[in-house]
Amino acid sequence: MKRPSLYICISVIAAAAALAPASAQNPPAQSGPNNNAVNSAGQNNSDAPVAGRNSFTEGQAKSKIEDAGYANVTALKKDDKGVWRGQASKGGTATQVSVDFQGNVNSAK
Repeated sequence: MKRPSLYICISVIAAAAALAPASAQNPPAQSGPNNNAVNSAGQNNSDAPVAGRNSFTEGQAKSKIEDAGYANVTALKKDDKGVWRGQASKGGTATQVSVDFQGNVNSAK
């Protein structure tokens, strides 16, 4: 009468052992969300500046504009919508530029 119980126990242990390697391949859950404010480096995710609380300093905003190919960045001021606005030139043409809280660099069209 004890033999069927022994076979059941062995079957359960074998099944558990077979599942163990499969569960070991799954990576652990992250401790927090991996949701950056800017997900696509070097690309705008908006054709116009997005209003929002901007944490960029003036120097960081200037660097974003320069990284987008502009030169002679001047007169940067943050407006009441949280958008850095100023003047810059690209290809010899002066234009108004902006940097929003997501890092989108836009020129006046």
